[in-house]
Amino acid sequence: MSKIKGAIVVNTERCKGCQLCIVACPQDVIGLAQKKVNVHGYPYAEPIAPDKCVGCSSCAIVCPDGCITVYRKKVED
Repeated sequence: MSKIKGAIVVNTERCKGCQLCIVACPQDVIGLAQKKVNVHGYPYAEPIAPDKCVGCSSCAIVCPDGCITVYRKKVED
């Protein structure tokens, strides 16, 4: 049996830390960087529980700056 797993990649230099992706994620995969900022001075979104990602793309859909890419892969159990 196989299931779909997801993986997100965040373009941290473009992220403004608006947190819309954090709110949109049903699996609580994304969090705001703690004590880190990008070149523009914003704390950025980053995966904090990447193993929980199901590849739903909710985070990428709501991101106003298109900073998030979601990859989906089939994993055999």
